[in-house]
Amino acid sequence: MNYLMEKYRLWLSKRPDRMRLYKSLLVLVVPISIQNLLTALVNSVDIFMLGYVGQNELSAVSLANQYMFILWGFFFGINSASTLMNSQYWGKGDLKAIQAVFGIALKISLVVTGIVSVGCIFFSRQLMTLYTNDAVLIDIGVDYLRTIGISYLIMAFSQCYQCLLRSVEQAQKSTLISTFTLFLNITLNAVFIFGLFGAPKLGVIGVAIATTIARVLELVICLGDYIRGGVFKPDLKLLLGFHKQLQSDFIRYAGPALVNDLSWTLAFSTYSIILGHLNNDMVAASSVATTIRDLFTTFCFGIGSGGTVILGKELGADHIEKAKEDASVLCVVTFVFTTLMGIVLVSVRHPIMGLFTLTETAYGYLNIMILISGYYIIGQAMNTLLIAGVFRSGGNTKFGMICDTVTMWCVSVPLGFITAFVLKWPPMWVYFVLCLDEFWKIPVVYRYYKSGRWLNNITRDEVV
Repeated sequence: MNYLMEKYRLWLSKRPDRMRLYKSLLVLVVPISIQNLLTALVNSVDIFMLGYVGQNELSAVSLANQYMFILWGFFFGINSASTLMNSQYWGKGDLKAIQAVFGIALKISLVVTGIVSVGCIFFSRQLMTLYTNDAVLIDIGVDYLRTIGISYLIMAFSQCYQCLLRSVEQAQKSTLISTFTLFLNITLNAVFIFGLFGAPKLGVIGVAIATTIARVLELVICLGDYIRGGVFKPDLKLLLGFHKQLQSDFIRYAGPALVNDLSWTLAFSTYSIILGHLNNDMVAASSVATTIRDLFTTFCFGIGSGGTVILGKELGADHIEKAKEDASVLCVVTFVFTTLMGIVLVSVRHPIMGLFTLTETAYGYLNIMILISGYYIIGQAMNTLLIAGVFRSGGNTKFGMICDTVTMWCVSVPLGFITAFVLKWPPMWVYFVLCLDEFWKIPVVYRYYKSGRWLNNITRDEVV
């Protein structure tokens, strides 16, 4: 009885801090999660709407969008590094350092997106042949890539700026921008796919045009907010200048984060190469399953993104123990919520499947894929929270880089190729093996979390 009373008193003593954390989570995580959902919808709405056009169009765009998926991996890495540094300097109150970090991220993003954009526009056929040997899918994908490639360069500024807004606790503004982009993209998709209001029916090319227009207007809004001083008064010397110490710190933290996220993204994209060389039905079913799964995990990943800001702000202010306690709460909240999402996903799979026009074989594949996704998202959300959220809040990006690279490239990808092309297992068994990737690393990730080696204040004095 005395033990229980002591536990109750301890819970009461921490209640104000817990309420503060829950309030911060609501203020940050809800807008970030909504934005994640909207971002996922902007990328997924093409798949949903092309489901009404035909399975070949759906499959081709899904494969072509692997390059956008790789680019999102880059943005996730560069924005993670920006967030972990900006959130700590935000806790310290150093706006000059934050603007300098934004400039570093922007310059790197422009170079990378420029390369991807040129590749998609001028080498689209070569890029499509990496994912499939189906001539019909290649021809459709080439037309899509040549048009959508223009939008990739446009995204550099808007993605970095929206990351900046989240880092300084202006997630609501970022969410409004994403909301506008989503609804504009959906509207233009409908206009160009179905030929509404007298517009020509452009099909796949129309989808690419709609997305590009939406990205252009998103850029205009972000630039407008930046110029009018939405976060700080623009200073070109800070934005474009060379800041040796910050540059060194950014490379130190961004380098492993980028390698980590690109390694994971490229490995996951390699799954599409494996599935793309099995059969068209697997490509279609997998693209739909991945789209649905991404939509169901947006809130869970929002906890990770919001957690990076919350924990980073506390670590930057030297509140080490508070950050440790809050990380524990974030883990519990993520696990409980993701488990509920998995149950809901499995329960509503049949109505969701009815939204797509697929062959009977593809429907059979999709049903099993969603069942697998029901438990897969739990491992995915927990690992993302810890590796990309909790650990990075304290500047630790190397652990995730090593963990993900070894797991994906030394275990999951080789097993996928062996089961698919050497052992020639049935397609769904290959898919099951590929979906074990998140569970190989859980014991190692949990052990590192419990060690507390991620609890670090990485800020410096007078860096600009």
